[in-house]
Amino acid sequence: MRCTTLPDMAPRKKRQILDATLELLAEKGYEGLTIEGVAARSEVNKTTIYRWWPSKAALLGSALVEADALDFEAPDTGSLAGDLRSLVDGVAQLLTIPPASDIAVAALGAAVHDPALADAAKGFFADRFARELPIFERARERGEIDASADPMMIVDLLAGAVWLRVVFRQMPLDQDFTDRAVALVLHGARATG
Repeated sequence: MRCTTLPDMAPRKKRQILDATLELLAEKGYEGLTIEGVAARSEVNKTTIYRWWPSKAALLGSALVEADALDFEAPDTGSLAGDLRSLVDGVAQLLTIPPASDIAVAALGAAVHDPALADAAKGFFADRFARELPIFERARERGEIDASADPMMIVDLLAGAVWLRVVFRQMPLDQDFTDRAVALVLHGARATG
């Protein structure tokens, strides 16, 4: 959802708009987020915002992908298990430490009820998954997983476990949650014998 069709916007002005979008989302939720509010907070005319983003869903989609608060670097610990533990810890931080937690929960929670926002959120997840793929490419090169392993399913299982535990169950993540979740995904629940 990066907005790249109009190359003439000053980077500082764009950053002001995207930051204002996320600040208002964290404060007021998706329902309270308005283009007028973003314009006032960023001190940019609302017509400028509409010229770049046709809706608040499109604006929020760009803000999610480009947000410093939600930024992500694929870990490279030297092992798949280490990379996945780092990934799980990153998702846990995203969902538990403000302002990122307020942003993520408000945006992704609202996407369930708003098709335009759900479509915009796809851009965020596509960008995130593209950044995660090197983890699995390196793991294949090291012989840790075979070609039939589904990286998206692995990420979904781990991130979904964190999301369910933290957001829906409102439970803290105990210290060994990450290790247990990664081990379960990599090795399954079967008894060995």
